[in-house]
Amino acid sequence: MTETPEPERLNQEGFAAFAARSGEDAPVTMLNLLRFKPDGGQERYAEYGAAVMPLLEKAGARVVFLGESALPLLGDGRWDSVLLVEYPTCQAFLDMVASAEYQAIGHLRTEALEHGELHPMSAADQLP
Repeated sequence: MTETPEPERLNQEGFAAFAARSGEDAPVTMLNLLRFKPDGGQERYAEYGAAVMPLLEKAGARVVFLGESALPLLGDGRWDSVLLVEYPTCQAFLDMVASAEYQAIGHLRTEALEHGELHPMSAADQLP
């Protein structure tokens, strides 16, 4: 029997490393890589977006970029959409996703996605 992959499986190691940064007073940008379920996933994600926007504003976060993804020039990952959201701190993100308001709507994101990845990013001091 084959298991159906979860659209968003929490990476325990990644989450623990991110939570350890919660005392940092620096912005963090979340890279959202999104592949929508066929037949309504994109519409369901739009519903999630409308519901989460007031929570982002309350957290002091802002959408930096939202766009459709084209076929990759390098690699083989395929995404329908890419979203960048900047939070004032790691703790602002953690507080938002732990809130009762977010818990009430978080299922909309999961229901919309065939696969999703969330990568926290901090600004680099210099280019490599």
